[in-house]
Amino acid sequence: MKRHEMPAFDGHNDVLSRLHAMHPDAPAAAFINGFDAAIDLVKARSGGFGGGFFAIYVPPMEVDTDTRRAAMEQSGYDLPLPPELDRGHAETVTLEQAAILQDLETAGALSICRSVGDIGSAMDDGNIAAIMHLEGAESIDADLAMLDRLHDLGLRSIGPVWSRSTIFGYGVPFRYPSGPDIGPGLTEPGERLVKRCNELGILIDLSHMNEAGFRDVARLSTAPLVATHSNAHAICPHARNLTDEQLRIIADSDGMVGLNFATAFLRPDGRMIPDVAFGTMLQHLDHLIGILGETRVGLGSDYDGAVMPEALTTAADLPALRDAMRRHGYDDELQGKLMCDNWLSALERIWH
Repeated sequence: MKRHEMPAFDGHNDVLSRLHAMHPDAPAAAFINGFDAAIDLVKARSGGFGGGFFAIYVPPMEVDTDTRRAAMEQSGYDLPLPPELDRGHAETVTLEQAAILQDLETAGALSICRSVGDIGSAMDDGNIAAIMHLEGAESIDADLAMLDRLHDLGLRSIGPVWSRSTIFGYGVPFRYPSGPDIGPGLTEPGERLVKRCNELGILIDLSHMNEAGFRDVARLSTAPLVATHSNAHAICPHARNLTDEQLRIIADSDGMVGLNFATAFLRPDGRMIPDVAFGTMLQHLDHLIGILGETRVGLGSDYDGAVMPEALTTAADLPALRDAMRRHGYDDELQGKLMCDNWLSALERIWH
């Protein structure tokens, strides 16, 4: 893949779980040739998608996702947290999705990156730079042996919870309108998970954590704080978004926030429908930059995991976002920071 003049490095996508569900037998061929997804090699080449965090995510069992999606199209909702997952099932699916990522690397579709140097080399060579990320730690045991195993496979980023409870903590529900101060924070194993991630140099993602868990990570972690795909609560008062106080805590740690494209976290009315203008996304970016500064904000699309704005449905549409930034007054230097450079700088501060 020829390097784009301004490549996009993205804080979150769910294409691995989509490949796992749709093309478990031949994921590399589907990704390389193009399939019904927001991200594949064809769309990446078209839109200048340089790489990002590839999430391993285990979908809820026995949950009516269509009913939940329909509820989020309304102007107010409070969805119950999905039940906890069986660890054996979560471990199986996690390793299967990790194997898909490895298959993609073997096929030459991307490079699994364990350092910022790896990312730079991959992008210079025209390859997608992929960070193995775990969204929800259901597959990890209380003794953290599985964490070390996944780290050996290339894991460099983890969200201790998705929006359901684990042995490590409690997720924030899909609730609008709502603040994030919902439920207790980290458990004792959760505190040990944070400390072990610091030792291994694994990024800890705060995106799906409630306020108590957020504060526990902020208290315990020695690394900059990161929310890979979250937005401004001041604009969209969704439980999943970050309050100005949380943003200031992240800024004080020299951390990072990736703008989530999921429409329910962008729209002021919290509805998960595709009618979202670039102006709304830029309003969030302006707000994030106003608190975090120009060097601590990037992209965190949530591609293949949520409803996207109608003008930004796939990675092939990323040039339209660049154009909107330019019209909004973001010069090339600021665009470069937001599209890619800030993520690489943040990872330099976190990984070792």
